[in-house]
Amino acid sequence: MTRPADVAPGAEQRPDAPSHGISGLPAPAVAVIDGDGTVLAWADGARQLLGHRAEDVVGRPAVRLLSSRREGTEGGSCPPPRAHPPGRTERTGEHAHRHRPVVDVRHRDGRVLRVQLEVTALTADGERCWLLAATDMPDGDARQKAGEPAVRVLLDRSPFSVAVWDTRLRCVWLNQTSSRTVGLPPDGCPGNLMREALRGFDLAAVEPVMRGVLASGEPVTGHEARWVSPGGDQGADREVVFSSTLIRLERADGTPLGLCTISTDITQRWTRERMAMMSRAARRVGTTLDVMTTAQELTDLAVPAFADYATVDLAESVPLGGEPLERMRPGDSGIPVFRRAGLASIHKDAPEAAFAVGEPVFVPPGSPFLYVLHHRKSHVEPVMDTGAGSWLAGDPRRARIIRDTGMHSVMMVPLMARGTILGIAVFVRTESVAPYSRDDLILAEELAVHASLSLDNARRYTRERAAALALQRSLLPGALSGGDAVELGWRYLPSDRHEGVGGDWLDAIHLPGGRIALVVGDVIGHGINAAATMGRLRTAVLTLAALDLPPAELLVHLDELATQLTREAARSGDPAPPLVGATCIYAVYCPATRVCSFARAGHPPPLLVTPDGQVTRPDTPAGTLIGVGLGSFESVDVELPEGSLIVLFTDGLIETRNTDIDAGLDRLATALRRAPSELDALCSQVITEMATTSKPEDDIALLVARTRVADSSSHVARPE
Repeated sequence: MTRPADVAPGAEQRPDAPSHGISGLPAPAVAVIDGDGTVLAWADGARQLLGHRAEDVVGRPAVRLLSSRREGTEGGSCPPPRAHPPGRTERTGEHAHRHRPVVDVRHRDGRVLRVQLEVTALTADGERCWLLAATDMPDGDARQKAGEPAVRVLLDRSPFSVAVWDTRLRCVWLNQTSSRTVGLPPDGCPGNLMREALRGFDLAAVEPVMRGVLASGEPVTGHEARWVSPGGDQGADREVVFSSTLIRLERADGTPLGLCTISTDITQRWTRERMAMMSRAARRVGTTLDVMTTAQELTDLAVPAFADYATVDLAESVPLGGEPLERMRPGDSGIPVFRRAGLASIHKDAPEAAFAVGEPVFVPPGSPFLYVLHHRKSHVEPVMDTGAGSWLAGDPRRARIIRDTGMHSVMMVPLMARGTILGIAVFVRTESVAPYSRDDLILAEELAVHASLSLDNARRYTRERAAALALQRSLLPGALSGGDAVELGWRYLPSDRHEGVGGDWLDAIHLPGGRIALVVGDVIGHGINAAATMGRLRTAVLTLAALDLPPAELLVHLDELATQLTREAARSGDPAPPLVGATCIYAVYCPATRVCSFARAGHPPPLLVTPDGQVTRPDTPAGTLIGVGLGSFESVDVELPEGSLIVLFTDGLIETRNTDIDAGLDRLATALRRAPSELDALCSQVITEMATTSKPEDDIALLVARTRVADSSSHVARPE
């Protein structure tokens, strides 16, 4: 028995389940019989009308469907085998004859239905067959008596475009809807080859599908193709997107007789889907300022929406870490040109991938990858060329993967922004039988434009952040030493919110007489400006400390310097000059006298921990911010027992959006009471405990010093 022609592989439907086209109308009740009266094809609309499934009908005599009572409005019935159908005949070209009998047919449930058949005689490759389109006529007799013609379903008045092709893809017949939609005369194109009949279609996308159905016999549903008017008065500047079902017509022995295509206009739906895709891209691509995340978001959006496999490979203009590509040696697959940043596949473990995310991507000379890179134009292969003379001859590994995974259609689209080529996005089809069309390329290029802007923003941000981090690291001390005065422990923890670039700093400066200065500061703001300001202020503190000034006096000079920097920035002509503002605490400890002098400028107060674990907060005036120009600071001296802890920190350690500074200080005091004696472990444990309720919202700098005592005879007095 011949294979059912209306059901795609794996699809199952109830005999009475309704079936509708995209327009909402019932699917066409269409069947094809050969000259012997054997059913060759049985469309889903026929199943809907009569209840018979394709597997119950195809390959069997059509006469078995007729009721014992037969009538014809023109004395005819179902066309007899090997005979010209009786009744009135309409001639269309040289390849089709029509007549319209009314017959009684038996429904699968036993009911008798009266239907009008639209019968068209077809000749394909010398074989005569009949295309039947049926419509139910519950009041057919009354309508005929009133002189009203029966409804012509499908062939001339249906919204569906129907065409029949022979095995050489010559147009045997098409209905008036087909002719009207693409601007052909009523007797349009029967006898023309496909390339003449389908002028205005993307033949590179249509022809492989038609030939594939003819070769395999497997029907294709939902194949989309765009028709663009070739010009002229009727069709100028018109575009129509069709969704088509392609069914092979077969003889009783299963050999192909031709092809039937049933298409409907989905232009509005296609436009809506494209807009929906772009809307999803706006929401889902570029959600972060990370190039790897953005690249992966693009591939995740494309698969499985319109690709079975997709990659994003970035050029050297987008640094991803690792050895620069231009320094790498060529490999067996060619030269390293890109680095893979995104990959997605409908298959588990992505067997299509020759390179993993993060790896350099090697491409052979003469490949379309290099064409896209150098010409900055998209490359599309609706049907991939994998022959001996193709570019894959120089890349046997890729060629083997393509054959093994069934890749058959590919698009390569450049990713560009502000005149810079950022990389290339590749979209591939393996399971989807439809090759890529111009419509798909238009959508892919629109997605590439959006993704390129997001990638460029991420690239520029990454570059600026890398510069800021490098500047910050160069300005922070590489190591701190307490000498004979104190034992030191310290931590610097950047905030996730600001990608690790802030203005916090800490320092330990050795002074004459074995004394040591301890400094912790915090510049207002984040980013490269804050890092640069931090570097200036830290250098200024180092310079002023060399003058061996008391803490309060040093902060006065630091405030004057910061105020001068702000004025210079304002005079530079910058419409929005940066505000040079910071908090700072400066402490000087003398191991000979065990006295520590504190002064602070708008900074959180220090905490002191006695050797027996008691935590106190010395009464140190807050002072004003550095850079305000008020210069109101005061020093406070505190005598400390040997082995006491001096704890200095920035506000990121104790402040959150939901807690104030006093609550944070209380939590810190609790953490210090049960801290280990080893200072490095103490710093780690304190930060861990303070960050348990939430992630740090600001940078954290923590400096802990355990005091030592020196012999008083070795003490050299500070010069006045």
